[in-house]
Amino acid sequence: MADEDETKEYRWESGYEKTWEAIKEDDDGLLESNVADLVARAKRKRAALKATGAIQLGMMRHLFVVVDASACMFLQDLKPTRFLCVLKLLEVFVHEFFDLNPISQLGILTTKMKRSEQITVLAGNQKKHIEALQQLKDLSCEGEPSLQNSLERAMNGLKNMPAHSSREILVLFGSLTTCDPGDIQKTIKALKDNNIRVSIIGLAAEVRICREIAKKTGGTYNVLIDDHHLKELILSQVQPPAVAGSLEASLVKMGFPGGTPSVNDGTSDSSADHAPAYCLCHIDSETSSLMGPNGYNCPQCGSRYCELPVECKQCGLTLVSAPHLARSYHHLFPIKPFMERAQVPDTTHCFACAKLFLEAETNVYECENCHQIVCLDCDLFIRETLHTCPGCASDPVTAQMKTN
Repeated sequence: MADEDETKEYRWESGYEKTWEAIKEDDDGLLESNVADLVARAKRKRAALKATGAIQLGMMRHLFVVVDASACMFLQDLKPTRFLCVLKLLEVFVHEFFDLNPISQLGILTTKMKRSEQITVLAGNQKKHIEALQQLKDLSCEGEPSLQNSLERAMNGLKNMPAHSSREILVLFGSLTTCDPGDIQKTIKALKDNNIRVSIIGLAAEVRICREIAKKTGGTYNVLIDDHHLKELILSQVQPPAVAGSLEASLVKMGFPGGTPSVNDGTSDSSADHAPAYCLCHIDSETSSLMGPNGYNCPQCGSRYCELPVECKQCGLTLVSAPHLARSYHHLFPIKPFMERAQVPDTTHCFACAKLFLEAETNVYECENCHQIVCLDCDLFIRETLHTCPGCASDPVTAQMKTN
C-alpha cells in the first residue's frame, strides 16, 4: 500500500488528456447511451471495490468525528458555507452509521481557536448527536484549528475502550495549517500504539501531515472535488473497517432489557417496575424529568433507560435489543461476492428484480451456492443493503446449508 501511494501521480503531474473525447453521440445524435455507459462503468467500479472477498468486519465501533470550526470554514466554495455543508452531511452520516452499526458508539468534537471542544460524548443515541449537530449551526467559526489537541482529546476517550471493538477517528479538516502545542509525531506514535485508526477528509488541498497521520495509523486520506464527492467520502466511512489479523475473538457480556409493560395490561405483579423513575440517559440534563411506566430496565442493576442501545452507567453492562444484534451479525459473516461472467442467451431476466437484461449489459453476476443470476444493480444492493442472497434464502436446501 505504501509503494502505491509513493508511485501515484498527482493530477497535474500526469500527461495531457482529452477527456471530452470520451463522450460520443450515438447513431441518432443523442448522448443517452453514452451517459448510460458511464453510469454502468461507475457501478462496475463500485462492485470491483466491494468484491475483494468476504472480509470479517468489526461489529462494535467507537468513532470520534472531529469537525474543523476555524475561520476557513466560513468560505463559500461549498454552499452555503463549508461548515453548514459539513454539518448537513454529518446528519445523514450519523443516521446511516447507526443504521449499519446499531451497537456502536459515536462522539463529536470541534476544533477552533487552537483548542478542541467536546460536543457529545461516546454514545449510541443518534437523536442526541443529530440535535447537537443542529445546534452547531449557530456556532461562530474563528481562529486556527489544532489537529494535535483534537487527536489527543479523542485518543483519551478511545484508549480505554475494550480491545474487541475498533477505535477510530474521522477528521473533517478545512484548514491548510494547524497550530499545535507540541510534537505531533509523539501523538501519531501514541495513536498507533493504542490501535486507533485516523481517517481524514480534506476540504481544501492536500496537507502533508494529514497524509502522514492517516498512513501511519492505517486510515485513509482524501481531498474532496465538490459537495457530491464530499458526501461520498463521508458515507464511505459508514462501512466498518476490516478486523485486524491479530484481533482475537472474545465474549462480550450484553443485557437484553425488555420494554416495561403498562400498568393496565396485568402482565407484571411488581409495582416497582411501574414506579416513575429518572432516565439515566438524561439525568444530567437540565430538562430531565420523571419517566412514566414506559422504558427499559437494566437486567443486572435495574437502572431505567429510555432508548437502546446504551451502556449502563451503573454497572457498565451493554444494553441492546435482539434486532440490533441481528443487524450487526452480517459483519461477522459477510456474503461472498458474486461471480461476474458474460451474459448467456438462456438467461433473459434478473432473478432478484425480474428485470429483462438489455443488450448493453454484457456481464451478469452469479451466486456460487444457488447459481442464480442477478443484474449489476441487484448485486450492489445485495452486498450493500440486503446482505443475503435472495436465491439462497428462497431455496430450502441452500438456506439449510448456510445455517449449518
